[in-house]
Amino acid sequence: MPIGKEGNVKWVDGLRGLASSLVVLTHIARAFDGDLFLPASSAEAAPRVLQWPFLRILVQGRIGVTIFSFVTGYVCALKPIKLYRQNNQDAAFNAVAKSALRRVPRLIIPCSLATVIIWVMAQLGMFLVGKSSDCWWCGKTAPDRMSNFFSSINHLIFNIINTWTHGANAYDGNQWTLLPLLKGSMEVYTFIVATAYLQPRYRMIASLIVYFYFYIAGDSAFGMQFFWGVFLCDVQNHPSANEFLVKRPRISRVLAIVFLTLGLYVASYPEGHPEWATWSRLQYNVLVHIVPKGGEIPRFGSGIGLQLITLGLHFMPSLRDFLSSKYLLWLGKQSFAVYLLHGPLLRSVLCWMVYGIYVPPDITNENGEVLHGKLIFPGALRLLIALPFWIPLNYGAAMLWTGYVDPWCANLTEKIVKYIMLARDEKGVLLPQ
Repeated sequence: MPIGKEGNVKWVDGLRGLASSLVVLTHIARAFDGDLFLPASSAEAAPRVLQWPFLRILVQGRIGVTIFSFVTGYVCALKPIKLYRQNNQDAAFNAVAKSALRRVPRLIIPCSLATVIIWVMAQLGMFLVGKSSDCWWCGKTAPDRMSNFFSSINHLIFNIINTWTHGANAYDGNQWTLLPLLKGSMEVYTFIVATAYLQPRYRMIASLIVYFYFYIAGDSAFGMQFFWGVFLCDVQNHPSANEFLVKRPRISRVLAIVFLTLGLYVASYPEGHPEWATWSRLQYNVLVHIVPKGGEIPRFGSGIGLQLITLGLHFMPSLRDFLSSKYLLWLGKQSFAVYLLHGPLLRSVLCWMVYGIYVPPDITNENGEVLHGKLIFPGALRLLIALPFWIPLNYGAAMLWTGYVDPWCANLTEKIVKYIMLARDEKGVLLPQ
């Protein structure tokens, strides 16, 4: 997810910036208005504006993680595929080896540092308002403050390790995506090395075969997207594919509009109760026959929708230019920091803005039972007033992270790599024939 040399593709970075913004919006919606994930608030209710298809993608946000997976596959494959097409396999192997070596510390170091910061916030009681509120998402995801210091340290270390072994982190639940993203990047590197000497058309066929393998396995959020990214990267570096865009601009434009419209519609599939609206009921009747047995239909909706959207982007270079605008590139630059920081800031600062800073005391009833005091949501108006202040605060914190913390993590990574890496002029021992 960090933007590195291998990810120097402008439109992809702009798409990544949009994805991180969608993740922020979806967690705000999940925390304060869970009905937005349904096509209507009830079977009899009329849908609200943000429950309509297309518009609901802004707050449903499930597609954000799917975009991160697609981008991972795309950027990991980009440089070696370009070198393969120049018949420069040796340089491609060198690029893959260096990128794979750096990727592990470049993910683990900043994520571990973010976990430590959240641990400090928890011990200072910065999440107590969120845990005392009726915001179920804030209470469920906010870590507890531990009374024993040594137990707290042990809990911190356990969760840092658990992030990369089981994909779970009690201090920041959003880090669950990082383990499959790291594993997926290594799967892509393995695929790229294994197909180094294939003709481009057969490498594209091979990437589609792996894509369909993950489709059958039901891995729509990660596996399918990694290798769709590899496939599309190869397509966009294929001369005949680019020649089609130049020679047939009208057909390309029509295909782009069709793919984009259909993709956004499919990606709108609700999280639950599709039978509550005609448009989502129609989607369900189609997707139920497409999704493999045991697959999550909502995630497949986002996954298939994204693939159609990216096909639309391929056929409309002008839209890719829009994604390369300086504003979206700025969002892309902040995307990793925003992803790491928005959760703790939502459970602390935004909760203070909405609920205040007072933590209600526990109450003992006549039966001697201790009841925890609850803060009641004061209404949507308070939230809407708070968001124009909280969102810039969120991105301001991300800018500080990107400007100071991320370079420190990058420098530490380079020191580790330099220390353990084989010297350029050092020769290996030749094995006997």
